[in-house]
Amino acid sequence: MTVSLLERLIEAFRVLPGVGQKTAQRMAYHVLERQREGGARLSAALAEAIERVGHCERCRDFSEAAICPVCASASRDRHQLCVVESPADRLAIEQATDYRGLYYVLQGRLSPLDGIGPRELGLDRLVARLGEGEVQELIVATNPTVEGEATAHYLAQLARQHGVRPSRPAHGLPLGGELEYVDRGTLSHAFGSRSEVP
Repeated sequence: MTVSLLERLIEAFRVLPGVGQKTAQRMAYHVLERQREGGARLSAALAEAIERVGHCERCRDFSEAAICPVCASASRDRHQLCVVESPADRLAIEQATDYRGLYYVLQGRLSPLDGIGPRELGLDRLVARLGEGEVQELIVATNPTVEGEATAHYLAQLARQHGVRPSRPAHGLPLGGELEYVDRGTLSHAFGSRSEVP
């Protein structure tokens, strides 16, 4: 039995995270009913990005060039290296902070049960960068999950072995949040890492 073009389109939309059968169906119908021109632009942009976007040789972030614009920039502080799990995390830091150092994108986190170890995260390249002697501080900005914390601990050990000071962004209570609605883990971490009021 052959699969129709419409069924193939619906199935293609399902590769996106959080898109189930019904949402994929709505997307496919929307493109065909109202956005054929937009669908053609999406298709062309997707095909070109898949072909031309790779990974930066220095930081492993997405890049069209061998070295991404951030790594190539002479204005960045080469003494600070921020390690993040994903390109989306790097972008969030760039947009929300005034951080001017460099990045290293793991493209994941340590998860032995899923077969993701140091090799899969490109930690050999990170070790090589730490060994160059330029990095003085390794900012470990992995997510505060079990795997993220294990990854942070591992990276902090690597940094210390190379004479680099590891640091971790503060985790705790959200600005504007109310204590009664904060989950127990966040509240416990916030109390455990409290600091003196200036």
